[in-house]
Amino acid sequence: MDLLEQSDSVLVVVDVQPGFLAREWFSEQDAAAASAALDRAVWLVALAARLEIPVVVTEEEPERNGSTDLRVTERLPAGTPVLRKPTFGLAGTPEILGAVRGTERGTTVVVGCETDVCIAQSAIGLRDQGFECVVVVDATFSPGEMHARGLDRLAAAGIDRNHAKGVTYEWLRSVDDSHAVLGAPGLPAPPFR
Repeated sequence: MDLLEQSDSVLVVVDVQPGFLAREWFSEQDAAAASAALDRAVWLVALAARLEIPVVVTEEEPERNGSTDLRVTERLPAGTPVLRKPTFGLAGTPEILGAVRGTERGTTVVVGCETDVCIAQSAIGLRDQGFECVVVVDATFSPGEMHARGLDRLAAAGIDRNHAKGVTYEWLRSVDDSHAVLGAPGLPAPPFR
């Protein structure tokens, strides 16, 4: 895949909810990994809003898993759809697929939970629906070994992967743009160096 283009990207935020990010049985490593993935997802939502890149958000069983993390929702562009996802792969839900298509963007940049199930099935489904798809590996999460297994599944399916810093600078492209955007007030500090 070529470098990401701002004008062709839509950020898809999958199930960034407490039920997937903060379980009582998480190990310290799981909790740290979930927190880091959330920080990167929040960053990409804020950056997408700043760059006027559309965002589509899904929630799986919000009555059970809670609503999308407040740090994400408070940074969403006005009018961003937050849609209930009754299928593991979002392409299986016509309303969500319609929202992604409605952006008229050809490249989906996917973040969220859980890497081995909803992220993998969503990315593969989006690809099968004709979208270029990039999964942001450090802005996705599954507990324990399941994150790595999900990434292996994506690789086997030929889904492109990137990281939050890579996405950031592919969207920005130039030193001048990076200074103008990253130095502007209101954007959180990047969660990477």
